[in-house]
Amino acid sequence: MKLINRYLSGWLFAVLVTVSCSKKTDIVANNGNSATIATVWTAQKANDWYASHKWISGADYIPATAVNQLEMWQADTFDPKTIDKELGWAEKIGFNTMRVFLHSLAWKQDPEGFKKRADQFLAISAQHHIQPIFVFFDDCWNTTPQIGKQPAPKTGIHNSGWLQDPGQPASADSTNFPGLKKYVKDMLAAFAHDNRILMWDLYNEPGNSNKGETSLPLLALVFTWAKEVNPDQPITAGVWAWDFDKLNQFQTTHSDVITYHDYEEPAQHLKIIQQLKTYGRPLICTEYMARTLNSRFANIMPMLKSENVGAINWGLVSGKTNTIYAWSTPMPNGGEPAEWFHDIFRGDGTPYRQDEVDLIKKLNGIN
Repeated sequence: MKLINRYLSGWLFAVLVTVSCSKKTDIVANNGNSATIATVWTAQKANDWYASHKWISGADYIPATAVNQLEMWQADTFDPKTIDKELGWAEKIGFNTMRVFLHSLAWKQDPEGFKKRADQFLAISAQHHIQPIFVFFDDCWNTTPQIGKQPAPKTGIHNSGWLQDPGQPASADSTNFPGLKKYVKDMLAAFAHDNRILMWDLYNEPGNSNKGETSLPLLALVFTWAKEVNPDQPITAGVWAWDFDKLNQFQTTHSDVITYHDYEEPAQHLKIIQQLKTYGRPLICTEYMARTLNSRFANIMPMLKSENVGAINWGLVSGKTNTIYAWSTPMPNGGEPAEWFHDIFRGDGTPYRQDEVDLIKKLNGIN
């Protein structure tokens, strides 16, 4: 989601050669009372699951009317009309999944209402033949989320309102963990057998925002909590920073399906795919496509399909998140950049680039 200096600084991910991916792995974490052990899917089960789906393609999604996850999910600003419209555009180009960020504060404020809105979102998605991936925690961007009215976007600044979950330093404060456990297990239990959900992504970019290994305790616990519920859907947490050895080892050996982020050019991206394939599990790229870094639909999406890797780019519709602007290149005048960073559609549904939409449709088998 956000570039940091260590991002793809080199392949230091030596744990790949130390893991037997054909055998089950146990998750061991301390939940505050006693050790809990849960079984990771076998590689065979994961591959059978993957083979039962069409090639997975989609986008990281938030409606254009929301500046962040709380504005998407809180009752006063939940916008099913816009969601329905925008997912209709996604359906027309053949997308079959959306990666969607939840937020623990939206649940804390109104657990039953939040679950009803999640159910409504799933119902809208199903009407458009889309199975979302729900994301729990996140180490990116603003550190202190607060419920209530959310700030307006800052002109020309990428993701100016996006929120960490649970925040910083909250993610390292163990006194928060019991409440977070209730949140995760309540959401998972409510939808554990719901075939409208593709997968659960438990933690987005753990260690980002200079947190490093301080995110490992919460990362380990959320996997434990998820396996205590044991949903029908696979669980995962995507690797993204290749010198975070301990985090990477935990994520890859405890995810049922391997997911990862990569905004590099094709040659480097392909190296990552080849390394991750040594685990023998399905691969889904849950973030890619930053045009000014030469990670584009034209050069990445066909490669992902040829490698049988799921393809989920960042951004569907240009909106309040301002993700047409690059991470570190603000445009204070709010003008349109010479080339969009993320996103596929303008707010009225017009494609940013018709050739990209034509390619996406072709790869997804849409005439």
